Amino acid sequence: MSEFVKPGNQEHGWNDPPQFSYGSQKDSGGPKRNILNKRVHAPQFTGSGSEMQSPPVAMPTPPRGMNPPPMDSSTPPSVCPKTPSDGKMEAGELETEPSVEDVQEPLYGALNACRHTVKKQICDDVERRLKLFEDMWKSGKLSPLVKHRMHRLSQDLKRKNWDAADEIHRGLMVDHVAEVSQWMVGVKRLIAEARSLNPEQNDCTDPGS
Repeated sequence: MSEFVKPGNQEHGWNDPPQFSYGSQKDSGGPKRNILNKRVHAPQFTGSGSEMQSPPVAMPTPPRGMNPPPMDSSTPPSVCPKTPSDGKMEAGELETEPSVEDVQEPLYGALNACRHTVKKQICDDVERRLKLFEDMWKSGKLSPLVKHRMHRLSQDLKRKNWDAADEIHRGLMVDHVAEVSQWMVGVKRLIAEARSLNPEQNDCTDPGS
């Protein structure tokens, strides 16, 4: 403590506070202040356990162009496979166009068989619509797909495949309503009346008979 008292002051009392030499205190190298503006990096932990864990690592993004992982066989597909339409099945048939006579012959054969039991007014209406169908065919107002479908319908009618003929009729009404709406109602009625007959009565005859 005595080295901090300035020398030469002999008059101070015993209870006076001592006089310190600030110069000697500055030179004595007092405690240094910590510099608080320095950035300290967070420590990296590599140990295991709940207290010492490494930071999570982001998964790398797969490069563009790679295929996704294969789907599990137990997972149902999101899109059901489509069945081929009549248009695709008839693509090969479109190369050769059937004749209108080949189509009309089974239709008129079924109509002639129905005249024995069906009212004359109904049969006459069906015949009128079949003639309209023939006129549109010969004037080029029917597409090749409609012609081929009508050929298949007449063949199913000839073989008494009522369900197949009715299915083709419904498909034509849905897909080509603008072409078939004027005469298809007569074909529909012809299928229904021919189906109600005994198959032995439904033999095809010449349309001109």
